[in-house]
Amino acid sequence: MTRLTVAQALVRFLAAQYTERDGVRQRLIAATWGIFGHGNVAGIGQALVEYAELMPYHQGRNEQAMVHAAVGHARQSRRLRAHAVTTSIGPGATNLVTGAALATINRLPVLLLPGDAFATRPADPVLQQLQVPYAGDVSVNDCLRPVSRYFDRIVRPEALIPAALEAMRVLTDPADTGAVTLALPQDVQVEAYDWPERFFAERTWRVRRPAPDEDELGAAAEAVGRAARPLIVAGGGVKYSGAEEALSDFAGRTGIPVASTQAGKGALPHDHPQDMGGIGHTGTAAADHLARTADLVIGVGTRWSDFTTASSTLFGHPGVRFVNLNVAAFDSHRMAALPLVADAREGLEQLHSLLEQHHVTAPYAHECAEEKLRWEARVRAAHAVPDETARPTQVQVLGVLDTLCTGDDILINAAGSLPGDLHKLWRTRSADQYHVEYGYSCMGYEIPAAVGVALAAPGRPVWALVGDGTYLMNPTEIVTAVQQRLPVKVVILQNHGYASIGGLSEAVGAERYGTDYRFRADDGSFTGPPLPVDLAANAASLGMRVLRARTVRDLREALAEARGATVPTCVYVETETADSVSGAPPAQAWWDVPVAETSTRPSAVKAREEYDRHVTARRRHL
Repeated sequence: MTRLTVAQALVRFLAAQYTERDGVRQRLIAATWGIFGHGNVAGIGQALVEYAELMPYHQGRNEQAMVHAAVGHARQSRRLRAHAVTTSIGPGATNLVTGAALATINRLPVLLLPGDAFATRPADPVLQQLQVPYAGDVSVNDCLRPVSRYFDRIVRPEALIPAALEAMRVLTDPADTGAVTLALPQDVQVEAYDWPERFFAERTWRVRRPAPDEDELGAAAEAVGRAARPLIVAGGGVKYSGAEEALSDFAGRTGIPVASTQAGKGALPHDHPQDMGGIGHTGTAAADHLARTADLVIGVGTRWSDFTTASSTLFGHPGVRFVNLNVAAFDSHRMAALPLVADAREGLEQLHSLLEQHHVTAPYAHECAEEKLRWEARVRAAHAVPDETARPTQVQVLGVLDTLCTGDDILINAAGSLPGDLHKLWRTRSADQYHVEYGYSCMGYEIPAAVGVALAAPGRPVWALVGDGTYLMNPTEIVTAVQQRLPVKVVILQNHGYASIGGLSEAVGAERYGTDYRFRADDGSFTGPPLPVDLAANAASLGMRVLRARTVRDLREALAEARGATVPTCVYVETETADSVSGAPPAQAWWDVPVAETSTRPSAVKAREEYDRHVTARRRHL
């Protein structure tokens, strides 16, 4: 037996946990993020000092941002490594909720260790304690229950043993992972207990690769063999499985075209003959054309969000059927599909073995190739720069960055108009280059995620692409990057407002109300010049080196300089938005945002007429 406090025992336990997949073994909890206050400073904080040689520590500035950094690290690590995040009770704990939701929605592992109110209740209430008249055992940490894949409150020292083991099981589950919360009452954290030595022994959690059921595999192969116009839709499960090579071989040998979701983009490189680019509302014309005419759609590791399906209006073939290869049975039945519950790599390899002689028809293969060429021409036109001395559009910013990047670069984005432009236009060169968080599309994710990714991929150029709206949400982890000497590159695109939601507002008859960063007039409207806010100066004040770019030529030089920088560097550029939000090709498929059914304003009446026209194409796949 070893006598330790609960917090000390937890840190020692976490330091001894490992994952293993395909013979590769690595530390599971690579580090702990923390902001200390009453509720964790004397418990987890003291334990991290006690075992500093066992558990690396990262100092955060915002609790939500710490979770984003941990999620970025987990995604870059293909869910085989995770970080822990500890906070005080009260606002520190509730600030975790948004990050936890993001992690669980995206199925990415993160361990949350919020402090909690006293289990023994020596004083009631204590500072920051929530009082609920009908339940004495509720605290603010209960807000984390619906956004956690696993939740437990450790009210006795011995309860830590089963809870910690259950937490590791969920963190390493290939189908059912996400945020895991162990709420830790502050008095229990510092309570001593005699722990069995076995609790601290190294433990390896093998990440499974479930093989497909033979009957399901046979049915899927038969469906593919009968299809005249099959299409593969690659989701994030391809990447988390490491199934990119299996997908490339399967698509290359069969000739079946591949479209990708936001999470799946990069599963094939942009120059692979079968890669058709992004699919859905933010997808390419090539992918969406093939989706509309496909008679069989093979989903690999996708959960079929509304952006992917264009709110159930995209797959228009009257006889279209679906096959879903997914490690999560929960997702395998979506779209009334034939389920193929298995690890993506295992499923693709075994499906390929049954279809070795299968290939799409020559006319269909030719059609796919022509669609791909037409879209590539549109990408080149969007990136074209007729005047190097002009202010760039957002798409031209991406085009210039595209000329500088190699497969080593990693691009991070989450919200605004950039995800649509990137999904349509970015040319992925490696499987992990494209890092767009679109399951929760959380403003403020990019900068802290870049910190987490830089920790997971040292030496690689890591770019956080943010608009002014996103930057203002959460720039705090710039300080963390400076503190840890992480040479992340932050590109701030200044367009003076919520440009993406402004465009959506205009489309649904809300007339861009409340979306511009301008002075407010007496009549309530937002008019006049943009606010005199200098985000470049703000980034510099937080410790970043800042390069200002006023023209395309300036931008080209600044991005090249930033890419080679060894310190955190910001490129600030004011983009041209006179003609459109970004200069990208418009949406190639619809997205359902309900419009007011009745209004006295002509813009809303017109928007409703357009909405009624689109909604008639929606269908249930049965």
